[in-house]
Amino acid sequence: MLDYAVKLTKNNKKITRIDIEILRNEGFNDKDNFDINQVVAYFNYVNRVVNGLGVELEKNI
Repeated sequence: MLDYAVKLTKNNKKITRIDIEILRNEGFNDKDNFDINQVVAYFNYVNRVVNGLGVELEKNI
């Protein structure tokens, strides 16, 4: 699942049915895949907004 999340983040145009089948073979169903995609997309969005605005995080975070 983590390999899929990294691929979705770094090279999302290369996601194929094979990647989805790998998730299924690892025990993830279609709802799980949807949830994985939502979480990855959300964190990618938030990181891009924060970085694009130059927000500096507190040191202890």
